[in-house]
Amino acid sequence: MKRRLVIALGGNALGNNPVRQLELARYTASTIADLIEEGYDVVIGHGNGPQVGMVNLAFEHSAPLLPGGMAMPFPECGAMTQGYIGYHLQQAIRREFARRSIARQCATVITQVVVDPSDPAFAHPTKPIGLFYTKEESEQLAAENGYTYVEDAGRGYRRVVPSPLPRKIVELPTVEHLLAAGDVVITVGGGGIPVTEEGPGDYRGVAAVIDKDRASAALALGLKADMLVILTAVDKVSLHYKKPNQLDLDRLTLSEARTFIKQGHFAPGSMLPKVESCIEFVEKSKTGRALITSLERAKEALRGETGTLIVR
Repeated sequence: MKRRLVIALGGNALGNNPVRQLELARYTASTIADLIEEGYDVVIGHGNGPQVGMVNLAFEHSAPLLPGGMAMPFPECGAMTQGYIGYHLQQAIRREFARRSIARQCATVITQVVVDPSDPAFAHPTKPIGLFYTKEESEQLAAENGYTYVEDAGRGYRRVVPSPLPRKIVELPTVEHLLAAGDVVITVGGGGIPVTEEGPGDYRGVAAVIDKDRASAALALGLKADMLVILTAVDKVSLHYKKPNQLDLDRLTLSEARTFIKQGHFAPGSMLPKVESCIEFVEKSKTGRALITSLERAKEALRGETGTLIVR
């Protein structure tokens, strides 16, 4: 039986507009093809922070011109980003597979993820979406639209929305069916469309963004994956990040990871949810292994040559 990987790809790694995203998807496709050739079955989760923010903003600006003047609901904006990001990734992956004569199919599953309506996250929005603004720009926008903006890891100010925890992946059986057939599956895009379960088979979308790393961890557990791989902008997890005494980590135990979290080494909205998602997967899975590294060096990291491996 081939080894199963769930790959969590950051939305920021896909660019800030459709043209740039299509270009960057080629790098993702090359990495996925490398992993297929290494003997893995691959499922891809991805973020959509910049993309869902842009889609939502576009509809808000155009709402006065539309019949009824109603902006697009936020869950539908999430579904749109799942579709167009998946479309770009599918194109790039299929092209790369054809170039390498890899006989695999690739499909995107528009995915709903059940959240708890009483999740405390709804009272405290924290998930950054959309574009980066200066402090002055964010204050002006907040006065105009009533949204909440916060500083995001030293990169500027972004709108934040609630980020509830994933409880159940509605389309998990469909993903399992495609994966068992040997297909590469793109799913839980943007962390999945957050929905509440109103009754058997009855789901209602809610305005929130589920963290894509947490959704990918839930997906990896549901699929009984051999490893959760979170691809980000750095090769390794670090202590004292971007400081003179920065220390890159090759390996983290659960105990060490929790200690470093308590010491405040990992930034919220950046490395913190990645490490916490790895803890969740490692703690509950039978294989007990997760990996954080960069997209460019994923193949090397899976060979143990770079990256940060999280173990029990």
